[in-house]
Amino acid sequence: MNGTAIGQVRRFQRTVTQRIGALDDAFMGRDRPLGQARLLWELSAEGSEIRALRARLELDSGYMSRLLRSLEADGLVVVDGGGPDGRVRRARLTPAGLAERELLDRRSDEAAASLLAPLSEGQRERLVVAMSEVERLLAASMIEIDVLNPRHPSARHCLQAFVAELTSRFDGGFDPARSLPAREEDLRLPAGMMLVATLRAEPVGCVALRLCPGVGQIKRMWVDPAVRGLGLGRRLLAEVEARAAAHGLRKVHLETNRLLTEAITLYRASGYEEVAPFNDEPYAHHWFEKRLTD
Repeated sequence: MNGTAIGQVRRFQRTVTQRIGALDDAFMGRDRPLGQARLLWELSAEGSEIRALRARLELDSGYMSRLLRSLEADGLVVVDGGGPDGRVRRARLTPAGLAERELLDRRSDEAAASLLAPLSEGQRERLVVAMSEVERLLAASMIEIDVLNPRHPSARHCLQAFVAELTSRFDGGFDPARSLPAREEDLRLPAGMMLVATLRAEPVGCVALRLCPGVGQIKRMWVDPAVRGLGLGRRLLAEVEARAAAHGLRKVHLETNRLLTEAITLYRASGYEEVAPFNDEPYAHHWFEKRLTD
């Protein structure tokens, strides 16, 4: 890793934490630190499951409990049980909590305006554009890729979204029953695996790999439209190739439809070469191969 780049990142972090008031005990002039204010922005009158909230904010359970207890003591949050057995705990804003969040919103708008005010119009535009790019790149760095059971809710969400997108894009739609099967048992070790990408604990992409003798078959690759442009497709492809190589496979195959132009561009840019059809997938127009070892 480039030492100069690391130093720049650290300087950026110090500047931002100071400028936004993260070091203050009384964030935005209120009698609470940034952590508590941040939690208020994540909640609503309807409430959120604490487990999902903790995963989304990437907080450990002890710190989350302390934040919620402080907000409860101030009368801003109520924590109660939910679900059939009462074990699913939820947190929701009280009327006082909603009022506090509205006040924080107003003061945050004022703080943002004060940050921009000393700058010229051109500088403001440059800063806002740069902030947007930094936000996207930080989001890209937060995406995690893991192997999941195809029955996991995040894996199922991705597979359903994959089918829905192909149905909307293909001439005549997409019927999984007509396509070559990718059964659950084919996407679990030792037969294969399912890689799922998550951002803030939400599924945003997937790719499947079937481990066949000498060759890996890449299937069911999908990226959520909300995160396209962040390089996730290339990351998923590189990760599934690395997993295939780790299992001793010499090459990988995949097929795709002519309407999926973005995917075709990605495959070619990633070193895949078009080859003669190696299966009878009815929705495929292009077949690709990439050698993983010389």
